[in-house]
Amino acid sequence: MIGWTGSALLVWSLLQNRLLRLRALNLLGCLVLIGFNAAVGVWPMVGLNVVLTAINIWYLARMLVTRHDTKAYQVVEVRTDDDFLAHTLRLHDRDIARFNPGLRWDAKAGNAAAFLIVNGDEVVGVVLFRTTGDGVAQVELDYVTPRYRDFTPGEFVYRQSQYFRKHGCRTVVTPPGMVSPYYGKLGFRREGDSYVLDLPQAPAAV
Repeated sequence: MIGWTGSALLVWSLLQNRLLRLRALNLLGCLVLIGFNAAVGVWPMVGLNVVLTAINIWYLARMLVTRHDTKAYQVVEVRTDDDFLAHTLRLHDRDIARFNPGLRWDAKAGNAAAFLIVNGDEVVGVVLFRTTGDGVAQVELDYVTPRYRDFTPGEFVYRQSQYFRKHGCRTVVTPPGMVSPYYGKLGFRREGDSYVLDLPQAPAAV
């Protein structure tokens, strides 16, 4: 039972879309198999799983250290009618609809803006918003790809107020009814079905 449990954990880990979850489950499976194979004396398998454990620990430590690192994640503003942005939205349209069922995005609206969050050359998130004319940035979409869903890369947009201030915004409002929101960790306050963030004032010019 112990041996089959460890093997099942390894297989299950490889079926995960989320990188952090994949590594954590794989590590757990390796630890179980180290104990099992040591008990029955299958030392080559013990050695293999010790090496895999070390690899998993290294990757997990790296992920956890860089999950809030601005050097690891970059925010790139793109045109709302950008072809690559449109491709990204089409590629993930079903997953986007699952977490943002009320999305109604007008890429041609003059008050709309779009950000891509990237890790190296990989897109890990998209933030779409529109300005309402009273200093409010109404977020229409805050989407993270499944591989990076444990890392909340959207925080790199909200913690850098200049991304919204250049559009004349002082307040950020999230979409109502968003599934699995994480905004409470970023200083947002709950107002009804949405979260609101008051951006810090820009320093006065000297």
